[in-house]
This record gives sequence, structure tokens and C-alpha cells, in this order.
Amino acid sequence: MSSGTILCLASFEKGFDFMRKCHENGWRVLLLTGESLKKADWPMDVVEAVYCLPDPEKQWNLNHMVNAVSYLARSEQINRIVALDDFDVEKAAVLREHLRVDGMGDTTARNFRDKLAMRGRAEDAGIAIPRYVGAINHQKIAKFLAEVPAPYVLKPRFQANAIGIVKCENPEQVWKELSNLGDEASNYVLEEFVFGDICHVDSIIVNEKVVFACTSRYGTPPMEVFHGGRVFTTRTVPHGSEDEKKLLAVNAQIMTGLGLKFGVSHTEFIYAKDGRILFLETSARVGGAHIADMVIASTGVNLWEEWANLETLEDYRKYKAPKAKKNHAALMVTLSHFTHPDMSSYNDKEIAWKLNKKQHAGLIIADKSYDRITELLEDYVPRFYKDFFASVPAATSAAQMS
Repeated sequence: MSSGTILCLASFEKGFDFMRKCHENGWRVLLLTGESLKKADWPMDVVEAVYCLPDPEKQWNLNHMVNAVSYLARSEQINRIVALDDFDVEKAAVLREHLRVDGMGDTTARNFRDKLAMRGRAEDAGIAIPRYVGAINHQKIAKFLAEVPAPYVLKPRFQANAIGIVKCENPEQVWKELSNLGDEASNYVLEEFVFGDICHVDSIIVNEKVVFACTSRYGTPPMEVFHGGRVFTTRTVPHGSEDEKKLLAVNAQIMTGLGLKFGVSHTEFIYAKDGRILFLETSARVGGAHIADMVIASTGVNLWEEWANLETLEDYRKYKAPKAKKNHAALMVTLSHFTHPDMSSYNDKEIAWKLNKKQHAGLIIADKSYDRITELLEDYVPRFYKDFFASVPAATSAAQMS
């Protein structure tokens, strides 16, 4: 391992394992976050300094950010800049370009944040995707609506999770939504709604090649959870199955097509009812919603720590992926109507992890047997609805996700 100074950007409270591993590898860790997170429970035993920017609506002023970090760089030799959340990817790219720090620049970052750009690159790479059109030219939108049957999905190009996504049941609703958006409409992409299961692949990439991957399938599509208020579940795909092989193949193809030299990625696909696997979206980060914890329970691989190992190597091409275990695992999370939910009645030996967070209940189960995971999910999901489940209106901006 080399040594140096790494600047971590965090719009949300996450990435503790990443920072700890960087410190363990001999690097100095600096943190740039928003004023609203100044007093968050950051791992100050490994973080040397925390710098804060005003963060109305989680949208840092880019000019102020560049000026502030450039001023910091007068006295600090910053060797790496890392975005710990999806919302920070462009910010980190802007800083790298401005300070000439190694890593992903503006153009590649766009492929992992802009839903319109990533669809174009995927299409160029010959990867199957749902039919889409940028919400820019009205003639093209009208042609798309005439050729593609409803329903449709209108998505913000730069949001994460399912923030701001609207399902439209007919062309009239599409035009109404676009009219309401006004000047913001060009920041959206319109896509056909494809019925099927939503799967995700969480990967480690070196030299545009996937060196580790864990394939999983959501129990309920994230958009439905986000907008409908449901218990969130996801589980690993059976090892060695045809489904796993297909997902791994298309995931490898998309990583090469989008040009990520090294890092981690959380990528989502639609496993359509007709058997096609369609690329949905990707990101150059560790998966959220405790998916990384499920990956640990299934494979023994901590994606945050492995990402830190990659970033702190003098030459990322020398990285060796850890050998993965082959357990099956499932994750369940819900908002709770209790401030501190009592989960003591969930005590099966397969429980690998429990969530400790106010107003939330969650757990991960892990076992070598896929059937045993299925049995426990069929027991636990109805119990979660009965014991804990609560819902709130869907967030319409990043600020509401705090």
C-alpha cells in the first residue's frame, strides 16, 4: 500500500468502513460534508478533520466547493478524492478535474449519474435497455408516445433511489407532468415501463473488468417500496443458476461499456417477464439501504473496505479480489411506528445482523440453503407488517432523505 491524503465527500452519513480502512492502510482521511451533518457520528478516531459547506436541499454550491477545496489544497497535498454517495459523484469529478487529482473525471462520472447518458452508452455497447427518450424535443417525445404503449416512467436524470420518479398511465399524463416541470423538463428521461423483477449486481471493478460480483433480486421493486410504502426486501440469486449466469454476463458487459477503470458499482436490471434482462441504471458507489451488509453476510466481502483498498493502492491494477463465500442471504428493512422497535422475538440462528436505528426495523438472514432463506422470508415479511410497518410520503428531494 502507498500512503497519502484522501478527501471523502459525503452528503449523507455513510462510508465509515471505507474511512476506517483507509486509515488502517496508512492514509490520512479528511471529510467534506454539509453543515447539517457537522455533528453526525463520524468516526473521528480515524478522520483527521471535518470541513463543512452550506447544504440547502443537499445541493452544495459547486463554485463555493471548488474555491473551498482549492484553498484547503494550498496546505494539503490531496492524493485522492472519493464520493461516498451517489449525490457526490459529480462533485468529486469536478474537484478531480480542477485539482488534477487522479480518478474518474466529468465525462465518465456522467455515465454513472446521468440516466440519459448511461442509457446512450449502454445502447452503444449493444446492451438491451427499455425504450426511452430524453424529455427535451417535443417532436421526439410525441413520436415515442405514438410508438411505445403505456404505461411510462418519467425519471429525473440526476436523482438517486426512486426520488422524483413518476409512473404515467397514458400520454396525456406524460404531457401534463412535463408541463408542470417547465424548464426542469430537460432534466428528465421518459422510459417505457417494463413488467418484471428488478435485480441488482454489486461489483468490484479493476481495469473495466468485474473481479467480484454478488447478484440479488428485490422482493418488491424499489419504486413500489419508495412510493407505496412497503417492507423493503432483497435476496441473493441462487448460486450457479442460469439467472445468476445471465446477470453476471450482462453486468460485465455494462461495466466495460461505461468505462469505469476501477472502483465499486451497484447496478440494477429488469428481468422481464419474457426472459430478457434489460439494463436499468448503475452507479459508481456501494449499494445503499444496507445492501453492503447483506453482501458481507452472503460472501464475507466488505465492499466499503475493498473499495478503500483499491483507492489506497499505488497501482490499482495490482489489486487482488478476496475469495468469496457462497452463502445465501436476504435483507429486510421497514420504517417502524416504534421509536425503538423490539426485535427480540426474531431469534432464529440464521439472523446475521439487526438494524439499530430509530424508527426502523431491519435484519439480515444468511444460510447455505436457499430454501431456508425462502422459508424465513415467508415467515418474517408478514410479521414485519404486523409488528413494525409504518409509512411516510415519498421524498421529492435529496434533502428529505436525511
